[in-house]
Amino acid sequence: MIRFAWRWGWLVAIFCVAAALLWLKHAPAAANYVTVAAERGSLIRAVTATGTVNPVVTVQVGTYVSGPIVKLYCDFNTEVKKGQICAKIDPRPYQVTVEQARANLANARAQLKKDQASLKYDRLEYTRNQSLLKENVVSQDTVDSARSTADQAAAQVELDHASIQQQQASLHAAEVNLGFTDIISPVDGTVVLRNVDVGQTVAASFQTPTLFLIAQDLTRMQVDASVSESDVGPVRVGQRAEFTVDAFPHHPFPGSVSQVRQAPITVQNVVTYDVVLSVSNPESLLKPGMTANARIITAENEDVLKVPLQALRFSPNGAGKGDDHEHRHGDHTASLWVLEGKALRRIQVVRGVDDGTSVEIVSGGPKPGDKVVIDESTLIAAGKRPHLSQPQMGGGMRHF
Repeated sequence: MIRFAWRWGWLVAIFCVAAALLWLKHAPAAANYVTVAAERGSLIRAVTATGTVNPVVTVQVGTYVSGPIVKLYCDFNTEVKKGQICAKIDPRPYQVTVEQARANLANARAQLKKDQASLKYDRLEYTRNQSLLKENVVSQDTVDSARSTADQAAAQVELDHASIQQQQASLHAAEVNLGFTDIISPVDGTVVLRNVDVGQTVAASFQTPTLFLIAQDLTRMQVDASVSESDVGPVRVGQRAEFTVDAFPHHPFPGSVSQVRQAPITVQNVVTYDVVLSVSNPESLLKPGMTANARIITAENEDVLKVPLQALRFSPNGAGKGDDHEHRHGDHTASLWVLEGKALRRIQVVRGVDDGTSVEIVSGGPKPGDKVVIDESTLIAAGKRPHLSQPQMGGGMRHF
């Protein structure tokens, strides 16, 4: 009888264990909330863009006349002053033209003297014939002919004066062209590009060729950043900016927005706008053509209450969707959930700016240190927790 009772006891125990295991297998999942502590701090909203480092003023130095280059006085990186000769075109053909123009001018002046002498004689003869006409020595026709000759001589003298002016202009043009054989720098700066060599012939027939490219001041640079049309709205002149270049990836360079150009740039149906950043380059670390990864600060608030942006998108199971969509329709109100012990409490807040990760709470929000819920997972009754990887901020991320 005792053995029979033991058998029934073992059967009951086995049944209880099986029932417990079955209950644990099908037990309802418990909520597991991922929280982040609200905190106070600075919040910066920025627009990112890529661009190119360029000198503020770049002057293309060309040539007005054609001919072979006989001398070069400037090379890459040469520091030049305004009026300094950088290259010289063979001046001999233009020197010949100048000498011809001078000879033509001298000939015109000699012709003037000759015609002035003829005018003086013709006028004297006309006066003499007028006296002889009174004595009836010569006829009236002789007097008229003498007057006509004197008038023609006077006109020839005037023509000689005009010819002298014309020859003077031709001489001046020839001298100007001779002067253009000296390729000079129009500004103080640095030669960043040289396109000619000694012996090369340059032709200025249809389009002026660029011989040198001179950057006026490499201590003052600018970044031409391409900002997408979706980000250009809050960008304003005077905003603070910073950027890095591949040569100095850990050296941020400060700058400021000096211009937001209105002309759109469309490449493969993508519209961008050129935003110019003014940059100081006293150490000459930046070089023309470098690729810049820029960050334009469009909003910067200090000592504000902030929570993760993900908190505005969270809602417990069965509570409906998050309220972050309200802001996208122009409403600045939203809601978030705070964990108090084991209970959740919903809070209506007025949000401010965000930086893509955190958002400013203007009013109605939690206090610093409150546990703001950003995500939810499940706990199995057996006590196993799934691994969750979430970004941390402020007081850190906690699972409850």
